[in-house]
Amino acid sequence: MPHPVMFSEHDPGLAEVRAIALAYPGAFEKVSHGRPVFCAPKMFAVYGGSRKSTPDHVRYPYSVLVKVDESDRLALEQDDRFFLPAYLGPFGWLGLDLAAGEPDWAEVAELVDASYRMIAPKKLIRQLDEDRPGAPRT
Repeated sequence: MPHPVMFSEHDPGLAEVRAIALAYPGAFEKVSHGRPVFCAPKMFAVYGGSRKSTPDHVRYPYSVLVKVDESDRLALEQDDRFFLPAYLGPFGWLGLDLAAGEPDWAEVAELVDASYRMIAPKKLIRQLDEDRPGAPRT
């Protein structure tokens, strides 16, 4: 049975997350498990999520999920805007609740950039760095 669509094109922050994510070389969007997922070719960002809680999931429909470096994880987890997303959390992902105050889009872009760099093939990262002079080199 297919997952129901769990977003609307008019959801707060979706257009911004989409613009940030799709600006990366090789990035594309697909709907997976009812949510917009951004890939290059592997998944590097997801719009919307939830966290496991007893007895049900706590939903964060207006959020962005990203893979984070272990060295950043502890600091981010101390921030109440971040949550451990269901299913992806054990694999190094965190969610940022975009509804927890006014989103800092520069921060979101930085998180998406770091996630992309952890997931994307080296060829796409080189292309990114060539396209963005002054960007961090990997």
